Amino acid sequence: MKTVGQICTLCIYDETVPNVSFDHEGVCNYCRQIEGLEREYPTGAEGAARLQTIVDEIKAAGKGRKYDAVIGVSGGCDSSFLVHEMRQKYGLRLLAAHYDNTWNSTIATENIHNVLDALDVDLFTIVVDNKEYDDIYRSFFKAGVKDVDCPTDIGLATTLYRAAEKFGIKYMIEGHSFRTEGVAPLGWAYMDGKYIETVQKEFGTMPLKTFPNLWLKDQLRWMIFGGIKKIRPLYYIDYDKEAAKTLLAETYGWQWYGGHHLENRFTAFVHSYFFPRRWDTDFRIAGYSAYCRNGWMSREDALELMKQPPFIEDDLVDLVKKRLGFSDTEFEHLMNLPRKTYKDYRTYKKTFERLRPLFWLLYRMDLVPKSFYIKYTAK
Repeated sequence: MKTVGQICTLCIYDETVPNVSFDHEGVCNYCRQIEGLEREYPTGAEGAARLQTIVDEIKAAGKGRKYDAVIGVSGGCDSSFLVHEMRQKYGLRLLAAHYDNTWNSTIATENIHNVLDALDVDLFTIVVDNKEYDDIYRSFFKAGVKDVDCPTDIGLATTLYRAAEKFGIKYMIEGHSFRTEGVAPLGWAYMDGKYIETVQKEFGTMPLKTFPNLWLKDQLRWMIFGGIKKIRPLYYIDYDKEAAKTLLAETYGWQWYGGHHLENRFTAFVHSYFFPRRWDTDFRIAGYSAYCRNGWMSREDALELMKQPPFIEDDLVDLVKKRLGFSDTEFEHLMNLPRKTYKDYRTYKKTFERLRPLFWLLYRMDLVPKSFYIKYTAK
């Protein structure tokens, strides 16, 4: 990835990053945003005390129920470590939830079952019809937008809510860490249920029947009336991802899959091929920037790594073309369509903006993550 113009003095975000700005010290607005989050969500002794208080509240809410909390699992490092930590260290009775978009890697599937079986954690899964889901992917290709994999995140969110509703669970545990992942600018990716419906109606050949879409009315019902709180424990933990990989491998036979987001075959294609080739966007810059902010990597080493092409599995592109039914010619045509964005389609974005005061209140009540409030309700 080529950098253009000014580069942040703390991370490696440059002028190619959407909506970036730099202050008089040469620090980008995203680093300042992370600093604000670090003040709000401390680690160390204070973070441990806060997390223990949250755990106590989770256990109190789960009293008399089968489960204390529902936790999303993908077979990746963050979610696997979090299942281990919340079960082994804090003794929570967890229900794991997984959205199977039928593109899982074998490693991811094995990781999920190895960790959950060893910890005696039940699994709730929603499996979408593979033909229907592949049709959704084809639709997003034809729409000319960047957000081809947004149905995966939406599907997981709905799966978590449905699991919580079914078992009367009041807490949802998520594996995101702004310290290791950063906060992706809105211009990099957008997702909502209305967006998926609109794109599928215009370009798809199949109706949405098995896909667990997240309609706003359901989202608000689960948050406001269901009172299902979203908790991100990694915000309060001094999380060493490399140490976590070692622990998981030694304890559960967990396997590394090559990089962040690469545990799913289609998601791996998106990050290692589609974003860089179609959009000149390399999401590794977010992870490397996070490592620079934390002092785990020098800016010089990060910039050198960015000069190397992303790792891509052999035959992965051919697999995507074959499964989605694209000939080489059609695939190249789709990869070179005029670029469009979510703004070219109907979405909930304007509604989110109008409901900004409500979502601020929901964020303060831990019913919606602050990252959602920051990115999706801003004009």
